[in-house]
Amino acid sequence: MEWVTQRGTPVIIGLISDTHGLVRPGVHTALAGVEMILHAGDVGGQEILDELSLTAPVRAVYGNTDGPGALGLPAALDLTVGGLRIHVSHGHELGRPKPPVLAAVYDADVIVYGHTHIQIVSRVGETLVVNPGAAGPRRFDLSPSVARLTITGGTAFAELIPLRG
Repeated sequence: MEWVTQRGTPVIIGLISDTHGLVRPGVHTALAGVEMILHAGDVGGQEILDELSLTAPVRAVYGNTDGPGALGLPAALDLTVGGLRIHVSHGHELGRPKPPVLAAVYDADVIVYGHTHIQIVSRVGETLVVNPGAAGPRRFDLSPSVARLTITGGTAFAELIPLRG
């Protein structure tokens, strides 16, 4: 899928993962104004996707707790936005991957994944690798979060946004 933008106009995409059946109240505020939300798996039910779609259109993949084909979701998404190739998958297909492994396996400008619940914004060469962290129930003593991905002028950068509550 190609997401066409006006030349020079930034595209802001919400990134979320590991909701595990919970949309925290702060998610809508954290992702306000995004053009699209990419969910990197472990959704936890159709009601989660429906709730997120109140903020922006949602594209999602299934995670290991969802199971293959859950909710009719694919294992991976490959999109082109603002001329950049974005790959989204949960990450469990590679064990507990770190950014260098993801960059070696997936040929993309931006890689979005979840599974580990660990927030990461990292560059491996020219590839931006983002794990927005877990937005659902608090686990592993990690704070819940989402991320905002901005694509402008053929460049991508991401910021992590902590969620309260």
